[in-house]
Amino acid sequence: MTKLEEYLEGIINIFHQYSVRVGNFDTLSKGELKQLITKELATTIKNTKDQPTIDKIFQELDADRDGQVNFNEFASLVAQVLKTAHVNIHKE
Repeated sequence: MTKLEEYLEGIINIFHQYSVRVGNFDTLSKGELKQLITKELATTIKNTKDQPTIDKIFQELDADRDGQVNFNEFASLVAQVLKTAHVNIHKE
């Protein structure tokens, strides 16, 4: 497995680590998303402990408005964070 493939698998594993509700292994509730962001993206996303910030992120991610964030919706967050990190690296 290549380094990039390992990182991709790691992102999937992180998603599954936080989507722990019985019967819903491929979606995150708002609480689960908050835990993931607070623990895994605390230095990348500002105000992770601020509930209005979490509410806004959740609302933006929940594209189908089903009250859950599925893996495809989560992948858009990962892409946004990755783009921001790329820009920030070039500023250093």
